[in-house]
Amino acid sequence: MMDQNIISSVLYIQLDDEIGPNPIVCIPSNFPTVNKMHISIKVVTVLSGEHGNVPENLVILPFPSLKLKGIIKYIKWEDPKRRGGIGQSAIAILFEDVNDVIFYKYFEQLSSPFEEIGEDFRNLELNKARIIEFEKEINNINLKIKNLLKELRIEETSKSESMEFPKVKLKDSTMIDFKFKIIVLGDPGVGKTSLILRYTNNAFRRSYIPTLGVHVSDKIFKINNTIIQLVIWDLAGQQKFSTMRHQFYVGSDGFILVFDLTDPKSFENLSNWFLDIQNQFKEQNTLIGYVIGNKCDLKDYVRIKLENAKELAGYLNLDFIETSALSGKNVDKAFTELAQSLYTSFI
Repeated sequence: MMDQNIISSVLYIQLDDEIGPNPIVCIPSNFPTVNKMHISIKVVTVLSGEHGNVPENLVILPFPSLKLKGIIKYIKWEDPKRRGGIGQSAIAILFEDVNDVIFYKYFEQLSSPFEEIGEDFRNLELNKARIIEFEKEINNINLKIKNLLKELRIEETSKSESMEFPKVKLKDSTMIDFKFKIIVLGDPGVGKTSLILRYTNNAFRRSYIPTLGVHVSDKIFKINNTIIQLVIWDLAGQQKFSTMRHQFYVGSDGFILVFDLTDPKSFENLSNWFLDIQNQFKEQNTLIGYVIGNKCDLKDYVRIKLENAKELAGYLNLDFIETSALSGKNVDKAFTELAQSLYTSFI
């Protein structure tokens, strides 16, 4: 099951007055040393950026060069023998970028085990415990998080199967009045996967073919008492998949172009993505699609003006919507409006 493999590594990092960030415990033990140091330095750098103020809540940090993210719990305690009279450390739970929506979605549920174990680590530090004691606690939290993820997956699956259109009934395709294939395109890292998983509200269950660079998800709902199934193809944006990507365009009914509001390059590349679609669907007179500007929650880092995004979308004869996969803002609206447009074009 995915919840057994979702955690890539767990680190316990001490901030030593003399040697700086020191990852004293790591699961698994063969996690590359250079990666441990890279992560430790970035985790500690956040503290320096906050002028020594230790965040009380969990923090999610990206490690782009490693294609990982981490959920970080900072710990502090009074220690008159340390510089400034304060000792500091951190626990880092690392996971792959593709799984970030799970941790965003269940952020609050994950806070509780971290709070509990934070006190245990303070006591270990104050008592100058041996490394083996820290290892036991790290194994403990690793197990707790994995069990929590397993419980959440089971709960999520149960909810999904008890909805209006249970999974067992979906095997009868005659229930579906309209089935639309949607392709989602854009540069790597713009948040395509997180948008789709936020929309389907099903973080743990999806099909992934890593060698081909495609996720396939679906969602079933009603429009005017008509049952609609959206089959959503999340196509990898990396150049290495460009040749095979065109094979997945075939049979598409609509598309979504995604860019990152904080990344001008991803916005500039929208025209190239649109041209790619036009070349593939030359025989279709009308292309039904939307432009999504994602990560609108990062207000201080947004670099694409709303009027510029709307202007480009208008030039491409598409509608534009700002979204946040993190907060969920306008995510349902984007996919629902596309589904409505497709439905209207077929009736």
